Amino acid sequence: MYSLARELLFKLSPETSHELSIDLIGAAGRLGLNGLLCNTPRLPVTVMGLQFANPVGLAAGLDKNGDAIDGFAQLGFGFIEIGTVTPRPQPGNPKPRLFRLPEATAIINRMGFNNHGVDHLLARVKAARYRGVLGINIGKNFDTPVERAVDDYLLCLDKVYAHASYVTVNVSSPNTPGLRSLQFGDSLKQLLEALRRRQEDLAAEHGKRVPLAIKIAPDMSDEETVEVARALLESGMDGVIATNTTLSRVGVEGLRFADEAGGLSGAPVREQSTHVVRVLAAELGGRLPIIAAGGITEGRHAAEKIAAGASLVQVYSGFIYRGPALIGEAVDAIAALPHKA
Repeated sequence: MYSLARELLFKLSPETSHELSIDLIGAAGRLGLNGLLCNTPRLPVTVMGLQFANPVGLAAGLDKNGDAIDGFAQLGFGFIEIGTVTPRPQPGNPKPRLFRLPEATAIINRMGFNNHGVDHLLARVKAARYRGVLGINIGKNFDTPVERAVDDYLLCLDKVYAHASYVTVNVSSPNTPGLRSLQFGDSLKQLLEALRRRQEDLAAEHGKRVPLAIKIAPDMSDEETVEVARALLESGMDGVIATNTTLSRVGVEGLRFADEAGGLSGAPVREQSTHVVRVLAAELGGRLPIIAAGGITEGRHAAEKIAAGASLVQVYSGFIYRGPALIGEAVDAIAALPHKA
């Protein structure tokens, strides 16, 4: 059934089909129809102090504005992450900015944090019936100077804190100029310190502690990844998401659209992302949970991420190509791992 839907959607431009899909999933969710087609696979796991129905989640970027939370939740995800959201609405980069590479089960995007702003997202969160684990992914506006980026992150954190199960800080999108520089050295340490202080203030104000996770890029050297891991531990962060899209074009050479600027996701990033998970796991030693994303297009790829040291996984491009069947397949593969038996 999904294969037929995908065939029809893939006849449209990528961004048009994306918007139509969000509308359809959202509408079906409001009517409760998705729940008639799919069941949420049960494989409970506790991570960051939160109880997840299963370890397979929706990655940020697919539902940037929180317009289809209930619809996605009914498809079987163990958790949902919405965003990336910025303080003010922004249109993102000029179109076209989203490209399919079906021969490689891949996508290139340079969306540029297009979203309706944090206030719109919060209105959608409040309207949703979903009461499972909801992550909210926050970023900076494109025209906010990098040296003042912390102001945007703190503003978003203040607004979403009471409504999120956890908050993801996106410092790794390749499509906002200067953003990735926040992953390194003093810039990272200053950002993490400011976030941690604000988290403590908000926990006291709201009477609950909302975990903070940092989403990192797959394009760092092992030494840089280790430095990030150490900074996350020192600052008291609650989790790390590995990884965002890559600037590499390994695996798509010569394909149509391969030379388009932007971040590459899907099957070609799988090994690169899993390697980052292994490096992080070796350095973190279980002291900080890892949420793995990148290249999960089959159930066994999700199990591979867990075996590499992740506690949870997220899908995006694989879901575009495979549909809801990927969720149950991934949960089953994780359940079959020896340590899950």
